[in-house]
Amino acid sequence: MYSHDPLPPVDRRGTEIRHLNLPCEFVAPATKEAWEKRARSLREHILVSMGLWPNPARSPLNAEITHRVERDRYSIENVRFQSLPGFYVTGNLYRPAGDGLRPAILNPHGHWKEGRLNHEPDGSIPARCINFALQGYVAFAWSMAGYNDSTQLAHRTFGDDRKQLWGLSLMGLQLWNGMRSVDFLQSLPDVDNSRIACTGASGGGTQTFMLTAVDDRVRAAAPVNMVSAHMQGGCICENGPNLRIETNNMEIAALAAPRPLLLVSASGDWTVNTPEMEYPAIRAVYALYDAEDCLAEVQIDAGHNYNAASREAVYAWFGKWMLDSESDGRISEQPIEPEPPDSMLAVTPDSRPEDWVDEEGLTDVWIDRAQKQLKKMMPSDARSLRRFRQVISAGFRSAVGAPKAADDDLVETRLGMHRTDNCTVQSGFIGWRSVGDRVPFTEFHPPDPHRGAVLVVHPDGVSALTQDDGRDPGPLVQHLLGKGRLVLAADVFRTGLADGEPASGEHAYFSTYNRTETANRVQDILTAVAWLRRSGEVASVSLIGIGAAGPWCLLACGLSPHVDRAVIDADRFETDSDEAYESRLFIPVLRRLGGLAAAAALATPAELYLHHIGHAFETDEIEAAYRAADALDRLRTQRTPADMHQVVAWIDEGP
Repeated sequence: MYSHDPLPPVDRRGTEIRHLNLPCEFVAPATKEAWEKRARSLREHILVSMGLWPNPARSPLNAEITHRVERDRYSIENVRFQSLPGFYVTGNLYRPAGDGLRPAILNPHGHWKEGRLNHEPDGSIPARCINFALQGYVAFAWSMAGYNDSTQLAHRTFGDDRKQLWGLSLMGLQLWNGMRSVDFLQSLPDVDNSRIACTGASGGGTQTFMLTAVDDRVRAAAPVNMVSAHMQGGCICENGPNLRIETNNMEIAALAAPRPLLLVSASGDWTVNTPEMEYPAIRAVYALYDAEDCLAEVQIDAGHNYNAASREAVYAWFGKWMLDSESDGRISEQPIEPEPPDSMLAVTPDSRPEDWVDEEGLTDVWIDRAQKQLKKMMPSDARSLRRFRQVISAGFRSAVGAPKAADDDLVETRLGMHRTDNCTVQSGFIGWRSVGDRVPFTEFHPPDPHRGAVLVVHPDGVSALTQDDGRDPGPLVQHLLGKGRLVLAADVFRTGLADGEPASGEHAYFSTYNRTETANRVQDILTAVAWLRRSGEVASVSLIGIGAAGPWCLLACGLSPHVDRAVIDADRFETDSDEAYESRLFIPVLRRLGGLAAAAALATPAELYLHHIGHAFETDEIEAAYRAADALDRLRTQRTPADMHQVVAWIDEGP
């Protein structure tokens, strides 16, 4: 028996690979309430992707001024401070002469050859910052990692799978440096903390709208020559893992609303369409707040730049919102004489701090801090368990990509059906209409499914659970059917008959725009659980994960509220091994969020049987979480593999 197929002919996740140059669109929600719900979720997603969820502790800045020069009407100070222990932000602080509280401007630079000291017609950070000081602002320019005197990291090569697991990326570090730069400005006695703005071009434009998106202390922003619908950023420092899955720079930039935002574009680069495309899309969000006057755009007839004309547009915009300027909207740039570059460095070979760390040292610092934070968060009572679930479950939803669509978006295609001696066998596909996934399934339906449903996931797919070329149920399925259980077996992503092998090598920054293989498999398990739960025929859903599929299923248990009982083969997973996660369970930031131990903690109070844990699968934190939920009797662990009768017996104890 066949039905009309509402699903794509192949799984789009494996054939439609997203990348930084793929044209995209952004359509604002119809209501302010819908946008603000989306905005909260998107901010969480950004922080999770950048390794900043849960929010890292802010260690002391230990700011130092290493040199100061006084010029007519302004001064320049060479500054360094620690955004993390032993990891330094180096920059220059431009201050206007005189006393009193001043507004402040953050000035991240782009990929100029000379970094924050670049001074040429197409872009000058000294000209920008000196003019800001002359206009009455405190201006701070700092170096991207790997530029000028920020030599602790190699800018375009920092990062690997291990670092991604721990949420450590160049983009995340630079966002954190931006947030700590706001902390630094707010620590200064002459800065008005309520008037802080940010502007930068190219890679500095990315830093500008990213910082503005997640830090509401930035009250106005002007990203220059970056917000585009067809180019999302060409450097590793603009492509953090998971970041642009189901989003893009237009939507991220719109998170500034309703704060003042100026989009500066150029006729000669990827922002050529801003007046007709990106600006109207973002304006629709500002309209939800009746704040269209807080958004503006200007296009300069030039190539990729932050030239004098672009800077003057920004001076006028900030003058309106930060200085309450009564001018006609024009602020002309004053000619400047930059300082010798060598005199602007806050760190030199002879003045390097003693606690200065290299890439390996920074990685150790990051992981150690993450581990201590997670250990402190692990639940010990009902209250701390609620807090843990609130924070970590949000992180898991972002990192794994739990389905967010409404139930009516979940569709099925039923194909062939036949009967055996003790069940009806039905095959087909399930998926989410808006996602374009296509998960093959086989359903084994007993005459009287009075005991609920069981989803069984095998790493080799449905065929490993059947016999007679897939026509008849195998031994495990037969035993479950004999207990009155409806059984569903699924070929999760790239197992069994599932199609769509991702071409990850064809595009740079694959994991910035696409889910990993493991994440897609966990999604498919969640999809199958949701499909079973939606059926009015079953009162409960149990889950069995076999072999390598066990850890996938454990991650799904932590994300699904619909799994009542689970038998999980831990497959001797080494939970304290980065290599194990890299080779067997790779999802960016998974270790930063606590890995499998956190997933099991999130599964409370579901009845969980963990077997085949071996000697390297840590269970202390899992037991602590179940104890905090007053549900320790619902957890069973076993070092050896469970046999089929033990698996069926555990499931049979449930409703």
